[in-house]
Amino acid sequence: MKRRYWILILCFIISGCSNIPFKKTEDIPLGQVEPAFVVSQFKKRIPVKINLLNSIVFEYNWQEFLGIGQIAADTKKETFMVVCLNPMGIKLFELSGDRQTTKRRFVMEMLAKKGDISKAVGADIRRIYFDLIPAPNAAAIKNKYELIFKESAGAGRLEYIFAGADYYLVEKKYFEDNQLVWDVSYYEYQLKNGKLYPMGIILKNFKHDYRLIVRLKEVQSDESD
Repeated sequence: MKRRYWILILCFIISGCSNIPFKKTEDIPLGQVEPAFVVSQFKKRIPVKINLLNSIVFEYNWQEFLGIGQIAADTKKETFMVVCLNPMGIKLFELSGDRQTTKRRFVMEMLAKKGDISKAVGADIRRIYFDLIPAPNAAAIKNKYELIFKESAGAGRLEYIFAGADYYLVEKKYFEDNQLVWDVSYYEYQLKNGKLYPMGIILKNFKHDYRLIVRLKEVQSDESD
């Protein structure tokens, strides 16, 4: 009986890690839309300043860690602040940062012993919320359902993929030596206060083998306030 119980638990974890808990963007032919139009329209509708309340699931090494996170960011100034609590309301960490650095305001001792959480969280926030628009010189490739922009970034290559009926950003991918290092997928965009917000985000880090699932719970404020 005990063995059967653990088999069921393992199956549940495996199925949970493999599933996408958001609605995928529909495959809709792009038609004759111009790449410059897609980028300019999306840029007009994304917020520069955000203050969001999210639920977070961190999947690593067959384990799930749940949390509630608040993030405030200014993507023009490239600054951010993030606080994460566990489901009981206990603070896990509080960080702030900019494009280059992350400052640790508080990290629970148990987490601090597991490594440089400040560096890891700061990097993931930049990947998710910064650089949502390709550079003007990015190469544009259009297929039936996707518009892909490719540009050099750091030691590798960054790709932006726009798709769907409204040509929204649905995925960012980063490659080094033609190997996928990380990607971020955006799901279920909604208009709030006149700006676009993805209700679901999934970041996958292939180098360190983990997945981060972010579900938007509340837009607390933005630049329209």
